[in-house]
Amino acid sequence: MSQTTKLSTKGQVVLPKSLRATHRWEPGTEFIVREQGTSILLTPKSATASRDWDNLIGCAGYTGRRKSLKEMDEAVAAEARRRK
Repeated sequence: MSQTTKLSTKGQVVLPKSLRATHRWEPGTEFIVREQGTSILLTPKSATASRDWDNLIGCAGYTGRRKSLKEMDEAVAAEARRRK
């Protein structure tokens, strides 16, 4: 999809309504702006935060000793059996 927009005298660019609706970007959505060669890349700030490893692993909230893969597999299997 290709659409055209203009840069205002204040340096603002309006993203087309169809694009905002498709991505569910509301007023106030923050973007990270990156230069990539001759292009500009806009990435919603909330989307990039969720990709951060510390944020992803931090959602588990586990603070005990590290578990082995075998221990994790056994725990998952035990929980699956419990839920049957």
